[in-house]
Amino acid sequence: MQEKLKQMQGAAAEEIALCATLADLEQIRVKYLGKKGELTAILKMMGGLSAEERPVMGKVANDVREAIESGLEGASARLKEQEQAARLRTEQIDVTLPGQEVQLGHLHPLNLVLNEIKEIFLGMGYRIAEGPEVDTVFHNFDALNSPKDHPSRSTSDTFYITEDILLRTHTSTMQIRTMKQNKPPMRYISTGRCFRFDEVDATHSPMFHQVEGFVVDKGITMADLKGTLNLFAQRLFGSATQTKFRPHYFPFTEPSAEVDVTCFKCGGTGCRVCKGSGWIEILGCGMIHPNVLEECGIDPNEYSGFAFGMGLDRITMLKYEIDDIRHLFENDIRFIRQF
Repeated sequence: MQEKLKQMQGAAAEEIALCATLADLEQIRVKYLGKKGELTAILKMMGGLSAEERPVMGKVANDVREAIESGLEGASARLKEQEQAARLRTEQIDVTLPGQEVQLGHLHPLNLVLNEIKEIFLGMGYRIAEGPEVDTVFHNFDALNSPKDHPSRSTSDTFYITEDILLRTHTSTMQIRTMKQNKPPMRYISTGRCFRFDEVDATHSPMFHQVEGFVVDKGITMADLKGTLNLFAQRLFGSATQTKFRPHYFPFTEPSAEVDVTCFKCGGTGCRVCKGSGWIEILGCGMIHPNVLEECGIDPNEYSGFAFGMGLDRITMLKYEIDDIRHLFENDIRFIRQF
């Protein structure tokens, strides 16, 4: 048996030395050291040896195993080094060739304008309020002094989920939630998606984005509102921008107004962007209606406030001269990369 073990060790050493690949080396390992290998077969015969012979043969068998394992490890290291050298020779890289351009991500134009608007109002001391897109009829209409027969309440204008739950039609719902949860003085803006029944075309979409802002404090007047929006327009469109307030009607503000700015493309002389008028409408605003303040638990005899709201999509389209709102939602990377 001892002779067999020595012969096996020599044969294994010769085969290991002739190995050309790691796969061949693995076959040799299985042949000699596997569960059904030659060394295992010899060790099974040790049961027939005497008690004196077993320790001697066990030591010889262990020495043979260690010798074979050592040979396998050495050959494995050698073959791995050879394979790596061969791979490096075949995978040489010409470092003088120009590299492939890495395409980095880019902010969507809506996010670019939104970040700019946020920065302007945060710089004026405003905070950002957040709220749900699925809201109640109370927050969306009732608390905002909207008459029961107002056309915006109809199912042809609003997405109702149940009789009392809907997809918000404006971000003014967050104005109500914020005023109910806080005490004056308050100065907030809120942004987010809104939903209304609209046919999809170049200027309309059933899903759009709004930016809402409001201030509530003692002694707030229309002059504060005009000063705030003048500064906002100049920061967003340029220091030469002028504003024009036109009387309007909103249920939740009184008095109410729509705000135009001098065309930032032509400077007010008239062009294609402003349709020759020199002015562009950008938002609606007004003094918060006393009924709205009272509904939110704020005494209108002690406090007053103003609110304003703008369509983020419209301002983005105007700022970047985008002629179709659908471009903003199609996620065409060729369009986004232009900004």
